[in-house]
Amino acid sequence: MKVLEVKNLKTSFFTHMGEVQAVRGISFDLEKGEILGIVGESGSGKSVTSLSIMGLIDEPGRIKEGEILFQGRDLSKLTHHELTDIRGKDIAMIFQDPMTSLNPLFKIGSQIKEVILEHTQMSKQEAEAHAISLLKLVNIPEPETRMNQYPHQFSGGMRQRALIAMALSCDPQLLIADEPTTALDVTIQAQILELLRDLKDKIDLSIILITHDLGVIAEICSKVVIMYGGLIMEKGSVFDIFENPQHPYTKGLHQSVPKNVRGSKARLIPIDGTPPDLLEPPTGCPFSPRCPHAMEICLKEAAPLFKLEDGHTASCWLHHKDAPKIEDYIQVKGDEFDVVE
Repeated sequence: MKVLEVKNLKTSFFTHMGEVQAVRGISFDLEKGEILGIVGESGSGKSVTSLSIMGLIDEPGRIKEGEILFQGRDLSKLTHHELTDIRGKDIAMIFQDPMTSLNPLFKIGSQIKEVILEHTQMSKQEAEAHAISLLKLVNIPEPETRMNQYPHQFSGGMRQRALIAMALSCDPQLLIADEPTTALDVTIQAQILELLRDLKDKIDLSIILITHDLGVIAEICSKVVIMYGGLIMEKGSVFDIFENPQHPYTKGLHQSVPKNVRGSKARLIPIDGTPPDLLEPPTGCPFSPRCPHAMEICLKEAAPLFKLEDGHTASCWLHHKDAPKIEDYIQVKGDEFDVVE
């Protein structure tokens, strides 16, 4: 069952410099109990996508076009009051820096109870008991004691766990995690990822995980969306993206990640150039100025999403039946590929 369907989403920011086209027409869906990873460089449109889903795009930004279907309702057409009722209750979000997301002046327990009392009919006593059970669920030791402590008394990892507990307080169907492990050390990162995976299994939670870290994506996601320049470059299963990448940008991301090959350190291959200026986005493929295989058509026209295999698509002209073959880089099979309608 599909929990979320995003169709041709376009979100822009109208500044004194002009229109910043942050998200330029993307589509994807999320099944119940699934973890979807959205990955790309800074400025690719990942966080704007999540804020669009949550209805948190403020002036000078707005959703220009598209649908965001959550359980059949188009979130982009709801009023502020209707969105407020959904946020925190049916859809919850956790952010990158837990210290700035928690109010330093209020106890952890008070902040969790506030969300519960806002969206449920529980009494204060019931909310207290529920908050304690949530802290237990996210593996915070001595939850009764921790309820009465302030954010500065928690470690970074425990603050992130407290935020996850707060996000789960009203049994949401969808959790959006925007760079949830970036501010944490490697050991704590692994613990938070393990927690998210356990929660997905325990309560059948659907999760969108936004990150620039391919290692995080490989760890817990089942499906992956690769974004660049406000567009989707490639999407498919985690196996497709890591074992059979079919877009030069995806391949470039792989080559720029540190790795150990047979005990010796492999040389990093950076992606030359810089991301596009979304005030004046390129006419063709946004990656074409940095792509080692760019053709003339790439500079003039963005490629459609070519269907490669079941659920695996890539927006690259190399998959056109008349494109040249790039051996040992991207496998092009000509007429076997179809354009996604």
